[in-house]
Amino acid sequence: MQGISDKTAVVTGAGSGIGRASAERFAAEGANVVIADVVADTGRETVDIIEDAGGDAVFVEVDVSDPDSVEEMVDTAVETYGGLDFAHNNAGILTGFARVTDIEDGQWDRLLDINLKGIWNCMKAELPVMADEGGAAIVNTASEAGLVGMGGLASYSASKHGVVGLTKTVALEYASRGVRVNAIAPGPTETNIQANSGGGNTDPTEFEFDTSAMVDVPMGRGATADEMAGVVAFLCSDDASYITGHTLPVDGGQAAD
Repeated sequence: MQGISDKTAVVTGAGSGIGRASAERFAAEGANVVIADVVADTGRETVDIIEDAGGDAVFVEVDVSDPDSVEEMVDTAVETYGGLDFAHNNAGILTGFARVTDIEDGQWDRLLDINLKGIWNCMKAELPVMADEGGAAIVNTASEAGLVGMGGLASYSASKHGVVGLTKTVALEYASRGVRVNAIAPGPTETNIQANSGGGNTDPTEFEFDTSAMVDVPMGRGATADEMAGVVAFLCSDDASYITGHTLPVDGGQAAD
């Protein structure tokens, strides 16, 4: 894709799943990649995969709910590669299903801190470096749960709806300053969201994809992480140079129903 080679990207939650696939895709397109994850072992594995394929990557341990940690991530990009062109703010968790009245305060706060405040923290750190340089792009990971309500997922859905609204607002604020801001809304994807974010089970090989999630997917299957990564790369490429402020469902047709 045009416009990615020789640029620098940061990817949060890059230790596995969609984040790892996104980081690998950026590297395959010729970008330098800052691998950010709260789990050091899997993050360094992603670096090894990229380097073994001939790419350039560096790892930084990041807790996206901590602004100082996120600042260190951006500083690493600038100090290592001289700047920052792209960001895939992907880190997120899913803490389980519960009726809204059964969600504990701590569970609600932790999920919002990572899924929504984490993306806010990332953009606050990334935008000053990206602004006015031209050709920069941010992609946030929302969810199909950020477009529709889902019973049992009140906190998760609220956080992802917040990501959609935040994406629109920041896109408007930076449209004239050379930064495009979009989001993807993944449908059922063959990956473990808790492994992606370092929460709960951190071994994605232990995750068995729930095929019951396919009932409402018109295409009749789940997505692969690589399919999500392709959309992220497109949104950062020159082919998407006139697209900003949108959340793109990548869901096998679910949003069309």
